[in-house]
Amino acid sequence: MSTLTNLRQRYLSEPAFKMFKKVLPPLSDTERQAMEAGSVWWDGELFGGSPEWNTLLNYPKPQLTDEEQTFIDTKLETLLAMLDDYKIVQEDRDLPPEVWEYLRKEKFLSLIIGKEYGGMDFSALANSTIVTRIATRSLSAAVCVMVPNSLGPGELLSHYGTQEQKDYWLPRLSNGDDIPCFALTGPEAGSDAGGIPDQGVVCYGDYQGEQVLGIQLNWDKRYITLAPVSTVLGLAFKLQDPEGLLGDKADLGITCALIPTDHPGVEVGMRHDPLNMAFMNGPTRGNDVFIPMDWIIGGQDFAGRGWRMLVECLSAGRGISLPALGAAVGHMTARTTGAYAYVRKQFGMSIGNFEGVAQAMGRIGGFTYMLEASRTLTTTSLDQGEKPGIVTAIAKYHMTEMARTILNDSMDIHAGRAIQMGPKNYLGHHYFGMPVAITVEGANILTRNLMIFGQGATRCHPFVLSEMEAGANPDAEQGAKEFDALLGKHISFAIGNVSKSLLNAFTGSRFNKAPVSGETAEYYRHLSRMSRALAVAADFSMLSLGGELKRRELVSARLGDVLSHLYLASATLKRFEDEGRQQTDLPMVHYALQHCLHKCGVAFDEVMNNFPRKGVGRLLRTLLFPLGIRYQAPKDEVTIEIAQLLMTPGAHRDRLTKLCYVGEKDGDPIAIMERAFIALQDVKDIDRKLIKAIKAGDIPRKATLSEKLELALASGLITEHDVEKMNHADALRRRAISVDDFASEEFTRLTLESGKAA
Repeated sequence: MSTLTNLRQRYLSEPAFKMFKKVLPPLSDTERQAMEAGSVWWDGELFGGSPEWNTLLNYPKPQLTDEEQTFIDTKLETLLAMLDDYKIVQEDRDLPPEVWEYLRKEKFLSLIIGKEYGGMDFSALANSTIVTRIATRSLSAAVCVMVPNSLGPGELLSHYGTQEQKDYWLPRLSNGDDIPCFALTGPEAGSDAGGIPDQGVVCYGDYQGEQVLGIQLNWDKRYITLAPVSTVLGLAFKLQDPEGLLGDKADLGITCALIPTDHPGVEVGMRHDPLNMAFMNGPTRGNDVFIPMDWIIGGQDFAGRGWRMLVECLSAGRGISLPALGAAVGHMTARTTGAYAYVRKQFGMSIGNFEGVAQAMGRIGGFTYMLEASRTLTTTSLDQGEKPGIVTAIAKYHMTEMARTILNDSMDIHAGRAIQMGPKNYLGHHYFGMPVAITVEGANILTRNLMIFGQGATRCHPFVLSEMEAGANPDAEQGAKEFDALLGKHISFAIGNVSKSLLNAFTGSRFNKAPVSGETAEYYRHLSRMSRALAVAADFSMLSLGGELKRRELVSARLGDVLSHLYLASATLKRFEDEGRQQTDLPMVHYALQHCLHKCGVAFDEVMNNFPRKGVGRLLRTLLFPLGIRYQAPKDEVTIEIAQLLMTPGAHRDRLTKLCYVGEKDGDPIAIMERAFIALQDVKDIDRKLIKAIKAGDIPRKATLSEKLELALASGLITEHDVEKMNHADALRRRAISVDDFASEEFTRLTLESGKAA
């Protein structure tokens, strides 16, 4: 060993190793398993400070198979035509029996189960696309479809079940003989799922007249979707073996089992009322329920391995279901709000021409483009076999939050039209149901403050996880040796990022490479700068705060915001390239990328202003933004241009809202608005003639439409056919802006009938 190496180890790596072990945050088994589960994907590139943009652009384009597309074009369309969301939610509080039967028969409940077991074996993209399109029609129906195809018995059995379990259960789940649910959350353990108090004790008991080795279970779970109608219950619990019947370990940990709901002692059937939505959700309980050992998913060998199973499946599933609901809100609000803003006129013009309304519409259009981009990029990772826990956490949090924002915008623009419930209201039930998407599969506050950067700092960083493993090595000498090798690389990595960050600050990122030319090239350069700044801020935060960073949730949340918006911006750029650089989409692209860079700047500013070590905050500002943070919110001209695009029919509008179900029936609520929108677009030229005549004084401004048309016809300005078209369009307009009303007796009846919504 050279003298230089000895000196480095003695005066640098050994003291650093000792300090590192002191500040290393203690990790529980569940935290460690969560951190080790899943995989690192594009998030690792963003966290590393030097994203290779060609890697992003070379990921496969989102593409459905012929079989998946045929299913969507036929069976899915049939399902959507069967749904009446007002009747489902306000009257029946359940899907109609014929819809449940159709879901079973056509395998909507087994999209992810392999073909060898009778399932559809669809891709993550297809699963997500199906749920998204259903959710534009009925949020309640979408939840009923997404739950069996997310974290639950089907997913767990497919990955971890014994062959015997797969052969028995998966065909039954595929053909709809059994309806599954999965019970994890309880009164005492929500976000802290690893702290579930539900217990199972290994013991001998009676099963089918014989004494067999099994588990005595007690549980109390709530918020379990499909529990009231389930026939098979997936159950997570903590397994104890006080008598050592399975070995010398008394506390085996979280375990997952599969239990028929008609098994003695299992309680299901009661319902919760989740914000008046109609999907089945309720509690399940069990008191001293004995099950045989082979009901553990994966068999006895998987006793105590449930947490790793759950986290790995959630790392994937979290990127499909709730993001699909978020994307659905985008597709639906962009199409309907653009139409309504054109159809609805006040002060003599369409309300979408008012700048205040246009500002909200710009946000709807920009966010919708970004939502779909994030949906497809995230499912691309899953279809490549990745389980990127940080990416899916970003998708779940930000896609549901963006959906909440634009749903509020859409409600504001529709105003009274969105407030009055009834068959014509296509926004109200989504507004009621939005908090459900915010809350489940990791409450958003938890996800932002603890997960995205909290786990990303170790999982996505090129060296930190390996350094933590070296620090935790029981062989201190070997750990020190491993740490020494890593430390040099880490220091070189950090110095390189600091120097390049300073260069970026003084050159405006001009020397960063972009993989494309044209209007989006500058965004790649600025995003590379933000990625490098994140790497520097992460290193300084971990170095200065150590284990305290785990408790400094606001620092973690803001750095997570940077990582998240880097990912959302990446998704936007990839979508633009994948779709052939559609020029009419550029306003949405500009909006999304300006928004993401602005949010990165805001997050960095808040980190530096509020950093617990004030000197470190000032140092970070000097190193990263010595000339200030200059990323502005999306420009007004971009916002107004998007608003005009939403109010104009064409390929751009269809592309942006392609998953929104419009419907063809006379009473389909979105179809009513769409028909009026198209009809009014068709009479624009006639309307311009009338406006010109009014300005010239040939037609009185305050005349009714009929009077205006009569005068225009008499003067030869328009034809009889024009009059018919105008009257037809106006009739559709009046129907589109109308709201439902009810007889007073109807409210009395609904109030008196148990289980009905008033």
